[in-house]
Amino acid sequence: QVQLVESGGGSVEAGGSLRLSCAASGYTYNKYSMAWFRQAPGKQREGIAAISSTETTTYTDSVKGRLTISKDNAKNTLYLEMNTLKPEDTATYYCAVDTDHIWVVNPSLSVDAYNYWGQGTQVTVSS
Repeated sequence: QVQLVESGGGSVEAGGSLRLSCAASGYTYNKYSMAWFRQAPGKQREGIAAISSTETTTYTDSVKGRLTISKDNAKNTLYLEMNTLKPEDTATYYCAVDTDHIWVVNPSLSVDAYNYWGQGTQVTVSS
C-alpha cells in the first residue's frame, strides 16, 4: 500500500535552514504530483509547495524564494529545502501524493487534490 514517511523536522532559530524528506513507497513514484502542506495549531492545513510528474513546481506566496521543493525519482523521495526560516513557519509539515490523476502538468496546492498523506514532522522556529 502507499506509504509516505516524513523526516528532517526540528527546532531552529529564525534565519536558519532545514531540509525535510518524504520517503514514498507502494506506487509508481514518478507518475504523480506530490506536495508539501503545513498546519499550525488552530489553523487550517495549507499547501505550500507542489511538484508535478514533469517537475513543474508551484509555491504559495508566503514561501516563494525561501522554500524549494524537489524530488529524486531514483530514491522515491520528495524534499523541501527550507531557508531563511521565520517563526511563522512553525507548524507540522506533511507530504502528500495524488495517485488519482496521472501525468498532471500543473500541480495543485489544494488539500482536496491529494489522497495519501504522511504522518507529519514538526518544525519549530524560534525568534
